[in-house]
Amino acid sequence: MNKLLRVSIPILLILGLVLISGCGASPSELPSIPGEGGRGEESFLVPASADGGRDESWIPAELTEDRKIVKTGYMTLEVENITETMDKVAEMADEFNGYVVSSYKHEYERGVSGHITIRVPSEKFDEAFARLRQLAIAVPYETTTATDVTEEYVDLEAQLGNLLATEAQYLTLMEKAENVEDMLKVQKEISNVRGQIEQIEGRMKYLEQTSETSLIEVNLEETEGLTEPWSASAVLKSAVRGLTTFGRGLATVLIWLGIFCWAWVPPLVIWLRRRRRAKS
Repeated sequence: MNKLLRVSIPILLILGLVLISGCGASPSELPSIPGEGGRGEESFLVPASADGGRDESWIPAELTEDRKIVKTGYMTLEVENITETMDKVAEMADEFNGYVVSSYKHEYERGVSGHITIRVPSEKFDEAFARLRQLAIAVPYETTTATDVTEEYVDLEAQLGNLLATEAQYLTLMEKAENVEDMLKVQKEISNVRGQIEQIEGRMKYLEQTSETSLIEVNLEETEGLTEPWSASAVLKSAVRGLTTFGRGLATVLIWLGIFCWAWVPPLVIWLRRRRRAKS
């Protein structure tokens, strides 16, 4: 009996310690970090309120007030002059403390087309769209999208915190390493963790920049000249060009006839003589 007690008492003490440590923190006090498949699901275990609803007063302010929204816009503008419009779009971006990402203009037989991409502060997105509409004669196409990347950013923050803690542990092991082999192994793991840290920091920086500034892509098309005023000088120039073209064509024909006169003059002379004899 005494032998049984000596065996069972330590086991009971260990089980008691495990239960106490497991109950030390309740799920309502700890955020649940979502994994790779956690997109679209609840990112935190939110405690229920007294009426059975969700009590969100405990959620950090940066998640409810400073959400990260990536806005993008696309539009096509019909304008009278593409070059002037591109200059006005660039001036507007600068006025809003934004900048031009890229721009180009293409001239071809049927007309001119252009494209300009700008970034403006997110809070100026709607105002920028309204200003762009005012630059156009017509807006045949426009679309906007808004993507909430707050959850992804929070996930990255959690991953970054874990990796930084892991790196700190490896650095501690490095100080305690007693031989070169151990130092090389730890250094390899530190390099691996540091690479993951830099990758996550780069992604977080990208999300911060794209949520602070919105991207707007503008396609520019010149309207057809149906409403252009009549101009006598333009008509005169067109007539002169037509006369010049006709003169060049006639001169070309005469030159060819002159060069090949040996081929057509003799048959013509013979034909004229036969015609005279037939009349006489």
